[in-house]
Amino acid sequence: MALSLSLSTATAQPPPPDPDALSREAMQKLVEKQAREAELKAIEQRLAGNAEARAKLEAEIAGIRSDRAALNKALLDTAARTQAAEQRVSAIEQRLALLQSSEAAIRRSLEGRRGLIGEVLAALQRIGRRPPPAVLVRPEDILEAVRASMLLGAVVPDLRQEIEVLGTDLGELVRLRESIGKERQAIAAEMEQLAGERQRLASLVEARRDREASATRDADTQRGQDTALAAQARSLRDFVERMEKEISVATRAADAARQALEAETREQRQRMAALAFKDPARLAPKIAFAEARGLLPWPVAGSQLRGFGDSDGAGGSTRGISVETRPGALVSAPSDAWVVYAGPFRSFGQLLILNAGGGYYLLLAGMQRIDVALNQFVLAGEPVAIMGETSEAASTIVGSGAGQPVLYIEFRKDGVSVDPGPWWTKPLGEKVRG
Repeated sequence: MALSLSLSTATAQPPPPDPDALSREAMQKLVEKQAREAELKAIEQRLAGNAEARAKLEAEIAGIRSDRAALNKALLDTAARTQAAEQRVSAIEQRLALLQSSEAAIRRSLEGRRGLIGEVLAALQRIGRRPPPAVLVRPEDILEAVRASMLLGAVVPDLRQEIEVLGTDLGELVRLRESIGKERQAIAAEMEQLAGERQRLASLVEARRDREASATRDADTQRGQDTALAAQARSLRDFVERMEKEISVATRAADAARQALEAETREQRQRMAALAFKDPARLAPKIAFAEARGLLPWPVAGSQLRGFGDSDGAGGSTRGISVETRPGALVSAPSDAWVVYAGPFRSFGQLLILNAGGGYYLLLAGMQRIDVALNQFVLAGEPVAIMGETSEAASTIVGSGAGQPVLYIEFRKDGVSVDPGPWWTKPLGEKVRG
């Protein structure tokens, strides 16, 4: 009835979470997290590449602006040289205008005295054709000679002076005209060169301005892409952090479910083992001995003297445990088993060997009387022997003289001694009260 009630209660409760399903869910989240981390890494690499490209564009823009400033300075210098050349041309033209005014004045002066100059020239021609007669040969020509001399004496000095001034002015005028012509040619060549340089500089400035605008647009585009990628990276980073939390929660839930399942399984196993041990009509073990860990009762009340693997005082180690008991203490079977040996054994006193199945054998030694027979099936907790008033076997078991009785317990699996500690319901070293 108790078993049916416990089963009905367990059936009424909601089914516990499946730890394997929770583990698979955590693994799926982990795979998704790793994929998002890879995507985040790719975005961060793209951001780094965009930052480098943007830095190059900004450096190019700065270089273009610096070149544009230099070109603008060259344009200003060219304009200044052009204006200086134009000023020189204007000064030369002003000087030419003054000289041309002087030339006109000289020409007007010569025009005003054209008649006198004509007479002088005519007289000079006549003199040249007919030289004046000798005065001593023909006295009648003396009057004509005097007249010619007086005329030449009055006109020639002024005429000479005018001719010298005119010659000087005309020479200066010719030289200045030649200088003006050369200066005009040089200025024309310089102006043509300056115009070509100015046009070239203007084209360069325009090209640089277009490149600067294009680089600025590219930089703005890169900034927009960086902003979008940064937002995407933040979103992925938040998603990865959320996935990490979910994975942690799922892992903890899976561990908790697994622990709960293990606890429930262990509790059910213990409950089933306890129910199995409570069946007095059983004729064979209800559970395997390997599954009875933590379920076996101590076979005797007392305190442990030596544990498994302790030094035996002879250079070796013990293969079982030794428990000091009260005189005449009751010894019970630790587990369901068949008696395969019951009798004295050397100096150990009475020896009881139980076959627990599955290759496990239990050895109990140091008792004064055994109350079970060979091949008998004994139940866990069933009385099987009685300790004596003293223990002559204590010297053999624990290396001490006669005193309190000592029970020696050893577990064997396939002929090899194993630590019996994991099978007891209480930890080793604790006071055993039976």
